[in-house]
Order: sequence, then C-alpha cells, then structure tokens
Amino acid sequence: MNLDNNYLQLHLDFYKNQLLSDTIPFWFPKSVDEEYGGYLFMRDADGALIDDDKAVWIQGRAIWLLATLYNTVAQKEEWLEGAKRGVDFLLEHCFDKDGQMFFHVARDGKPIRKRRYFFSETFAVIALAAYAKATGDEGIANKARSIFGKCIAYATGEIKLPSKFEDTRPSRGIGVPMIMMNTAQQLRETIGDPRCDLWIEKWMNQIETFFVKDDIRCVMEQVSLDGSIIDHIDGRTLNPGHAIEGAWFILHEAKYRNNDKHLLELGCKMLDYMWERGWDEQYGGILYFRDVYNNPVQEYWQDLKFWWPQNEAIIATLLAYTMTGDKKYKRWHEQIHKYAYSHFHDKENGEWFGYLHRDGKIAQTAKGNLFKGPFHLPRQEWYCMQLLNDIII
Repeated sequence: MNLDNNYLQLHLDFYKNQLLSDTIPFWFPKSVDEEYGGYLFMRDADGALIDDDKAVWIQGRAIWLLATLYNTVAQKEEWLEGAKRGVDFLLEHCFDKDGQMFFHVARDGKPIRKRRYFFSETFAVIALAAYAKATGDEGIANKARSIFGKCIAYATGEIKLPSKFEDTRPSRGIGVPMIMMNTAQQLRETIGDPRCDLWIEKWMNQIETFFVKDDIRCVMEQVSLDGSIIDHIDGRTLNPGHAIEGAWFILHEAKYRNNDKHLLELGCKMLDYMWERGWDEQYGGILYFRDVYNNPVQEYWQDLKFWWPQNEAIIATLLAYTMTGDKKYKRWHEQIHKYAYSHFHDKENGEWFGYLHRDGKIAQTAKGNLFKGPFHLPRQEWYCMQLLNDIII
C-alpha cells in the first residue's frame, strides 16, 4: 500500500499539538469541580461558566478521556487525579435506587432527570474500564463489567425501560447496536471481558442486516422491525454524521481483526453512502439531517453544522485512507479536516464552537452544554494521533 507519509506526518503533528496544547487545556484543570467532585463543563467561548449543572453522560466521557490520556499518552498525575474526581462523583451521585443512571444532575449531585435510554450507562462502562486500567483497581473493573451486563439486558429488552412510543409503528434504531459495539470495543481493549467479541459480532450483524441499504446507497437511522423503511418523516430522516461514526467503529473492528476483508468493505461502503448524502457541496462540512428520498426534513436545525459529525468524518476518512490506500479517502479527509478546523476551531480561546449555520457563520458561542463537552473533538484528535503514530513508527 502506497501511503503519503508526508501527509500522515503533518497530520500526526497537527493532531498531537491540537489535543495537548489547545483542546485539553481549554477544559482542564479548570473544569474539575474541587468542591463537589465531577466536572463543570457548561462554558462559553472564553471558558466562562454559564451553568453549573452536570450532564451525567459527559461526566463519564470526561473520565474516559482523562484515564485514556493517562493510559496511552503520558502518566500525568493531574489526569489520573482528575479522572478520580469524576469516578467518585459518578459512583456516589449518578445512580438511582433502581440501578438506572440519571441523565442530568445539579452541581452537588442531586438528581434532576432521567432519560428513557441507557447511554449514561454505556459511557460509565468505558469510563470505569479506562480508570481501572490506569489504577489496577479490580473493584472498579468489576463495576464496569457489571454495568456492561446491565446494558446488554437493556439492549436486548431483558430489562424494560419506559417506552418513548406506542406500539402502533414498532421500529428499531441504529443507535443501540452502534454504541454497544463501541462500548464493548473499549471494554475489550482496556480491562477485557469474555462477552465482548460475541456481542460485537451480533451488533455488527444487526447494523448490516437492518440499516445498510445497498440498493439506495444509504445507512438508515431508524427502520421497522424487519428492516424496511418507515415511509413517514421520522422514519425517513437520516443522520449522516451518526452513520459515519458507525462506519469507523466497523473499520476499527476490521483493523482489530487484521484488516478483515468483509468488515473493511462494510465500513467503507457505509462511509461512501453517507458522505454522498451528508457532504455539503455548496458550503462544505457534514449536514446534520437529510431525508432518504430528499424530501424536506422536519427539524428546524436540519441544515446546521454540528461539531461532532465533522469529528467522526475526520476519523472515518483517515482510517479508511490508511487501511485501503484509496486516494479518494485522502481527498475526503483533507476536505473535512480543512473545513472543520477553519470554521469550528476558536483560534483565540481554543477548542471548537459547537454549532454553525449552514454557511459557516457561528450560530452560538457555547463550548459546553448538556450535549457538548470534552469528548468528540478530543477523541478525534487522540484517535487520529494514535492511529498515525502506530503507522509512522
């Protein structure tokens, strides 16, 4: 395979510098809540705190980030101690009496609300697993595995969560197999769990069987139970960035399995289909929502550029290029990298703005809220740095 090593080296240096000199310093150490534990992430462009509530899933994501930096980049005590502040807060305040996690808590940990899904739990799994690897704490490792088991029970319906919909139009979403696949990958690669390989296989099969539509070149976000398209607005709505994230999860699995040919082809075609659907030919960047039949989309933010689809596309295109050598993926990576860092990156204060209008103008200045914090961007920079470091060395 003939890769452009100068291109790869340039981006290795770039991602490493952005991660360690720009993105991480925006959040840490100032976001560690020294009074109550956990983290304070609801911040404006300059880092000023705009709210002191805490999104539980972002608490878990930040623990994962700090512990992963400690495990893979440098054993800095400030990263390990910061992760511990998050772990203690998570275990003390973020689980309800029924074992389900909260979604949103006050600064002191008092509960505000739960959601009808279990994504807080999936991020708790990867957080505790990464922290257990960093510390060797077997009790925390067992807690991570226990929560993973509960996530499997939620995912399979063994444990029922309150339903968001009536039974009139039953459906399945790509979100659960996607997040569970990546949760299992992270668990396997930190502390290990014998269930991971089997369940990763099952979740990949679900994605390929029900959501990947070769005949119309797309990856659906939601389908009927048999995989057919639900011809109503919600059923037709695509999220290209989300599907591209799923594509790189599958490419990652292909790489883990010594470049498994079938998974490599599956991940690449998912990326191809959704780049075609999501890339904005007029302004650049990945659009948030599209209709599978190109009808109008219901949500009023449908053509905004959110930060995280750009992060997922940067990872997916770089991974596809380094695994295949296909210059198309190098070209796409260059396009999305240049677009994202020229439009989202705040050169004055560091980190990225979260929301742009379609034409690239900043829609609002917040860097953190209940949905945005130190995860998609630092994960992208860290993953790309690790990927390129392994190749170049």
